[in-house]
Amino acid sequence: MAAMKILTGAGLFLALCSLALLAMAICTDHWYETDARRHRERCKNYANNKRKDPGFIYISNHNLPLRMPPKGTVERKNPGPSDGALLRGKRQVVAAAPAMESQCSRQFNSTISGLWRKCLREGFDLETEEFIYKGLIQRCTSVKYHYTSSILPRNLPINITKTIRQDEWHALHLRRMTAGFVGMAISIILFGWVIGVLGCCQQHDLMQYVAGLLFLMGGTCCIISLCTCVAGINFELSRYPRYLYGLPEDISHGYGWSMFCAWGGLGLTLLAGFLCTLAPSVSSPTPTRSTSHKPRHENGSV
Repeated sequence: MAAMKILTGAGLFLALCSLALLAMAICTDHWYETDARRHRERCKNYANNKRKDPGFIYISNHNLPLRMPPKGTVERKNPGPSDGALLRGKRQVVAAAPAMESQCSRQFNSTISGLWRKCLREGFDLETEEFIYKGLIQRCTSVKYHYTSSILPRNLPINITKTIRQDEWHALHLRRMTAGFVGMAISIILFGWVIGVLGCCQQHDLMQYVAGLLFLMGGTCCIISLCTCVAGINFELSRYPRYLYGLPEDISHGYGWSMFCAWGGLGLTLLAGFLCTLAPSVSSPTPTRSTSHKPRHENGSV
């Protein structure tokens, strides 16, 4: 009986800790983080060098040279090894210039994202902080769980527009599944915790077993929620066309501490379910009363 109480108490305590971690993960916005400081600095240096060097012609056509050759120069018919290396270097710079133009034309900010909001990170960009202080832009925007027609660039082909619309619906379904299943997980774990407390008070083995099963069910919902969250983030990064939705290589991004709190709550929930379902099996069986048999009457004699 003492072992059963210890296992049940430990399971209920772990379930309560998992509820606290899941509630903290839901209420905070550090599920996914990006850091664009290095990219913004590189774009600033690129713009400064572009303005200071009038000899270069920044173009988007790969077939044109980066620097116009001076007048009077004659192209060699049989270029040497050094000329070939110089031409290859020029081609790489020509190829890199349009890529930098397309990447720096988009506005990338350091952000944190949660289930309900997407916010700009405080202190990561002084210009953005000044705009927020003046009230020109908002620090946080709400995550939409209903379909709205997104603002698309003009003059896009019809097939690309249809693809973007379909991807919007798919991303919306993933966000809904993430929020819905994590809400179901918290509700089921809370209900199981109440059942487990009542089972401890009344010393009812079946209620403790049911509480353990509810904890395992809540952990299953939590697994589904976290998997759909990771799938939604990967889907957003791989959407087509890449130049509209992809991130440059110099922007660091990853999961925040809110995501790790959710994974920690999942682990504690599964452990609590295992302990609560194991507790009734280690309880000592109650002794049964011995039944006395009356002697049989044979031939009317006692």
